[in-house]
Amino acid sequence: MAQLTLSERIAAGRGERPADLILKNLRLVNVLTGEIYPTEIVIAGGYVVALGSGYSAAQEIDLGGRYVCPGFIDAHVHIESSLCAPPEFMRTVVPRGTTSVVTDPHEIANVLGLEGIRYMLDRARFGIGRVFLMASSCVPASHMETSGATLLAEDLVQLLDDPRVLGLAEVMSYPDVIHADPVVMAKIQAFAGRVIDGHSPAVTGQALNAYVTAGIMSDHECTTPEEALEKLRLGMHILIREGTTTRNLRPLLPMVTAENHHRLCFCTDDRQPGTLLDEGSVDSMVRTAIAEGLDPMMAIRMGSINTANYFRLHDLGAIVPGRRADMIVFSDLRNLQPEMVFSDGVQVGENGRALAEAVSLPPLTVSASMNVRPGALDFTIPANGTKVHVIGGLDDQVVTEHFIDDARIVDGQAVADPDRDLLKIAVIERHTGSGRIGKGF
Repeated sequence: MAQLTLSERIAAGRGERPADLILKNLRLVNVLTGEIYPTEIVIAGGYVVALGSGYSAAQEIDLGGRYVCPGFIDAHVHIESSLCAPPEFMRTVVPRGTTSVVTDPHEIANVLGLEGIRYMLDRARFGIGRVFLMASSCVPASHMETSGATLLAEDLVQLLDDPRVLGLAEVMSYPDVIHADPVVMAKIQAFAGRVIDGHSPAVTGQALNAYVTAGIMSDHECTTPEEALEKLRLGMHILIREGTTTRNLRPLLPMVTAENHHRLCFCTDDRQPGTLLDEGSVDSMVRTAIAEGLDPMMAIRMGSINTANYFRLHDLGAIVPGRRADMIVFSDLRNLQPEMVFSDGVQVGENGRALAEAVSLPPLTVSASMNVRPGALDFTIPANGTKVHVIGGLDDQVVTEHFIDDARIVDGQAVADPDRDLLKIAVIERHTGSGRIGKGF
């Protein structure tokens, strides 16, 4: 679709210049007024320039009475968990209706620092859809971790000149925020006036008050309605999460009301390839929420305009003049399956599949980052008693339990006992080849 100046788009809105595309015979889901009604959508230069009849365009598409809603926006995602670079990730999620994502490149930043973040920004220029970044706030995640890089406030502010960088990503080191650690305070202060995302699992009471006082605006770690409501009452936005191993959507739906849903957004956080291919992205959350009884308009708002408002993306999130023409066409309001997806007024997806082939990317290399000497690794755990500390996994959650259990001892070593589901776990330092390894059960 041709690029047009603002004056040319205004002329198309006046009807004095032919538009690029008109979508006809449709029912518009207007997330701003809460209405669904018949109209026509007029598109020029990648933007919606008018709603209504009496316009002409180079192309017209009759949608046969189907619904049209805004493209979805993922409020918080780590693209690295998909094992894809941004263009291929977007080629998977955009045809399913998630036309924009807000990503925290924490994983690659933890390995490569600013080099990794700039790699993601470079690759995000290619392909379909829109990728926005939040500057990774906790590299390393804590002082107990060995990372491949360290990012301080003076490093992160270098990213602010890029309009795709919206703010400071999830501030995971919540104890440092609560106790006003100077290093973390410098990062928060450097991003004053920008969006600052939070990460405060199970933080409550006075500690939560302190965390929010620092300027933290959101949380995506809530696992219970009570936790989410306490944070809502303190002014936080709640990014309801449904990842591959973090299934918080159904538990949190009971706290969603007509009065508070404007402060709620959907995010996937970490979805592995199988989940993305089998279930989709934000579209799957919208479908699930509706199937569980949530009003369709509220579910669609939580996947679109609410996220646009939170991140101050004022040209996204709704289908009205002056906003980008990111749209989903579907037939069933109770089972929203994207049949056509438009990004900047161009159809990019049909029935969940991308219409264009994968883009050919120019060469780009990053530093070698997997530095492990296998021969230096010792996985044995000497038995210094008869008991072991055990991490207990919980289905569909990332929080864990702590047990003390009987050790299985063989030749003086504490070993795995699969019959009791007692397995060995190891974390290997992979940045410097030091051979350091953390071991447990």
